[in-house]
Amino acid sequence: MPFYDALESRSSEERERDLFHALPGLLARAGRLASSFPAVYGDVDAASITSRKALEALPVFRKSGLAELQKRVPPLGGLATVEVGDAARLFASPGAIYEPEGRRPDYWRVARALFAAGVRVGDVVHVSFSYHLTPAGSMVETAAHALGCAVIPAGTAPTEQQVAALSHFGATAYGGTPSFLKVLLEKADELGVDVSRLKRASVSAEPFPASLRTLFEGRGILGLQWYATADAGLIAYESEGGEGLILDESVILEIVRPGTGTPLPAGDVGEVVVTVLNPDYPLVRFGTGDLSAILVGESPCGRTNVRLRGWLGRADQRTKVKGLFVDPGQVAEVLRRHPEVLRARLVVTRALEVDAMTLRCEVAAAGAAGLAEALAQSLRDVTQLRGEVELLPRGTLPNDGKVVDDTRTYG
Repeated sequence: MPFYDALESRSSEERERDLFHALPGLLARAGRLASSFPAVYGDVDAASITSRKALEALPVFRKSGLAELQKRVPPLGGLATVEVGDAARLFASPGAIYEPEGRRPDYWRVARALFAAGVRVGDVVHVSFSYHLTPAGSMVETAAHALGCAVIPAGTAPTEQQVAALSHFGATAYGGTPSFLKVLLEKADELGVDVSRLKRASVSAEPFPASLRTLFEGRGILGLQWYATADAGLIAYESEGGEGLILDESVILEIVRPGTGTPLPAGDVGEVVVTVLNPDYPLVRFGTGDLSAILVGESPCGRTNVRLRGWLGRADQRTKVKGLFVDPGQVAEVLRRHPEVLRARLVVTRALEVDAMTLRCEVAAAGAAGLAEALAQSLRDVTQLRGEVELLPRGTLPNDGKVVDDTRTYG
């Protein structure tokens, strides 16, 4: 099976060595040129960050804090190492978060995902992601150009116009959301327009359910998914014959317990934290706010990098109880005070128009004297709210990454 480059078949040891050989130089450059880097990450001895253990000593900087930092230090929060005038494009994503696109070919590294989906030199790629202020359209276009493809920059043009262009140019590949590809195919059927040359779809930005995969397969279209953020670019992608999403070769991945920087073992659901080896915009221990888990073992396709299960929800489980916010970080602080607790989940309920909290805790010895009372006191100290405590045996709580579970309904 062909690979995009030799990096995809490296041994795990070789990949780890290469990534952590490059990381100190990236950190040193950021420390010199990114004005906010010292404030965010502290006084980093770049030369010493040569292992995962050393990287874990740095704080997680979460996407939820990026907008605020960019307001204080415009335009890019002092995290870029280049001036905005040296960028190729500048984007403004929803939530008032701004991103640069550098001048390097395939800046977002999405060519690797398109290649895995079967896109090759000479293909005509119909791109229906927006080109206006958000980077998704440019992500696919720059990737397609790097592969030697022509691009139809359809963006958000009217559906009938897109179908006409797709047919007229004989598009062979599609880049956009899976749901809009379904819309295009249905519109083509309605208009009696032939789009049968379309054989590949590289989709992102929303779930890709089995029903849509089957629908595309019935039309002779192989659809594969990729996962990216506007800040970090490509994080992981699907391959033909594989399972899960394969990590990009320029990303150091951690799955951490939500609200903390503590890495979790493979298989446990937690927040996706990435360190991206991008010299222009070096995001280090960047918390995406997305939940996922690492799949054990290598992909059947032959690519050797670690795999993600895919998007499993949001890690930011902040909610209000009796007018006060509670979040995963507060639960983590309670657990820090009580190392006897293995895992915990704060369940928020509502009965007779009154909010209530129960901290459900897995412990090795459920009958530990006084532990429930001590936990209840710590919960009150940290959140300023009263809550019940329930002690449970190991393995009771579901492995879904939830730390704050708001089950309330409102009639």
